[in-house]
Amino acid sequence: MRKLLVVDVVGLTPTLLRHMPNLSTLANRGWQANLGTVLPAVTCSVQSTLLTGTMPAEHGIVGNGWYFRELGEVYLWRQHNRLVRGEKVWETARAAHPGYTAANVCWWYAMGASTDFTITPRPIYHADGRKSPDCYARPPSLHDELTAELGPFPLFNYWGPTASIASTRWIVAAARRLLSSPGPDLLLVYVPHLDYDLQRFGPDSAKAMEAARAVDAELAPLLADAERQGATVVALSEYGITPASQPVDINRALRREGLLEVYTQDGMEYLDPWTSRAFAVADHQVAHVYVAEAADVSKVEAVVAGLSGVDEVLDRERQARYRIDHERAGELLAVAEPGAWFTYYYWLDDERAPDFARGVEIHRKPGYDPAELFFDPADKLAKAKAGLNLARKKAGLRYAMNVVPTDPRWVMGTHGRLPDSAADGPVLLCSDPQVPSNVASSGRLEATEVRDLLLQLQGIRQGAHR
Repeated sequence: MRKLLVVDVVGLTPTLLRHMPNLSTLANRGWQANLGTVLPAVTCSVQSTLLTGTMPAEHGIVGNGWYFRELGEVYLWRQHNRLVRGEKVWETARAAHPGYTAANVCWWYAMGASTDFTITPRPIYHADGRKSPDCYARPPSLHDELTAELGPFPLFNYWGPTASIASTRWIVAAARRLLSSPGPDLLLVYVPHLDYDLQRFGPDSAKAMEAARAVDAELAPLLADAERQGATVVALSEYGITPASQPVDINRALRREGLLEVYTQDGMEYLDPWTSRAFAVADHQVAHVYVAEAADVSKVEAVVAGLSGVDEVLDRERQARYRIDHERAGELLAVAEPGAWFTYYYWLDDERAPDFARGVEIHRKPGYDPAELFFDPADKLAKAKAGLNLARKKAGLRYAMNVVPTDPRWVMGTHGRLPDSAADGPVLLCSDPQVPSNVASSGRLEATEVRDLLLQLQGIRQGAHR
């Protein structure tokens, strides 16, 4: 069985590929296809479809997070694989070939997965409130081996205002270590860097082209290792990032209509999902709108549909057309127009914003916040404050990185709606010169077809989903 390396180059599009000679060589040696994606076109939903061959209505990952009705809480970026329903590609392969091995390097929902090797970001949350960079790895010995060789996982370069190519460099180095002989039969690698500068500066900016070249250069040694070992390589993306110009404050609109409620502690306002008649979990260009009472659905739909920047609002029947009609989805799903995206903000006065609003708090914010990629441009002391807080951390003192803006206008790139053109959509590259018949005729592969493609590339008969 030929080994298979699958590299998820987040944000990769045919347009950016022109600036990436190493990945272009891979495509020239094999083939390239436009890749269909899913609604919402966000990391957790798309990756789950790629690995199960099913849509969100089946695997249940309706976004990067949702409202957990049974807990009464909004949670984004949960990590346990049991949230993803259905059989994963390596489980199908292992059933056909006992002894088949798989490794996951930073694809999402890695914890608790049945892969043989796992590496995923996992901070240390100290008892005094400090957060330190680290990762979760299996087998357990792998954690200390990687840390000794590469240093701690660069968490603060993986997301936030200091996100940089350093996290991609660490991930690629870890993947190369796993790929070395004998290596797993399947190696999944997630490469995050394009996500940063495309959202910060826009996909058409000079910074975006620099980021594409930087990612391509970091991937070069991993691609060379795979070629030397005779491994088949698939490089793909989940979505393309398009220009952002219009933030949509969906929760503020619901609050002004008396539908969203907050509670106050220490002068700060917190979303109250238990008592709200309606609220939205914003996730890039999509927002799940949870409506407590069926009688309010039509009113909420009218409020959301009337907002500038909203393209369509999907009730359960219309969600079924996109196969996202899962119990975890909101009663309504709002989709933004091109250029527009949804903020999570629910307070009406910045003086009443919770303290986590100005920090990198992906687990506490009840929605996605791309402003976390910035030091507040309006605060000339933001970087100095961050440096001071870092010194406090090193001294073992508590600190708060309150340097993130609550002004959404700095965000220049977004994603989440289905792509409006193939040039701005995801792409799949494969080193195997044999082009599948369905791709040869259409030049396109659907996200639901990737699972079976991966099995086919390793000569594994496609099995039924369990």
